Amino acid sequence: MTDQYILVYLNGKPFNCRTNLLLKDLLDYLDISSNASIVEYNSEIVQNSLLNTIKLYQGDKIEILTIVGGG
Repeated sequence: MTDQYILVYLNGKPFNCRTNLLLKDLLDYLDISSNASIVEYNSEIVQNSLLNTIKLYQGDKIEILTIVGGG
C-alpha cells in the first residue's frame, strides 16, 4: 500500500505531507517544539493543547514562528 499525500502551505511555501497527519505530527517531523513556537493554522493561532486534535487537509495554510532567546 502506498502512502497518500496532500499539499499544504508551510510558511507560505508548498509542502507535501501524508494524509491523516495531525498538526502536532507535523511539528514533530520538523523537530519544532510546540513550547518554543507559535502556530497559526488557516489564519487562527492554535493553543498548544489543541495541536493533537487538528488534522491537516489539502490546501491548509500553516505558519510557524519559532521563539528564540538570546542576549
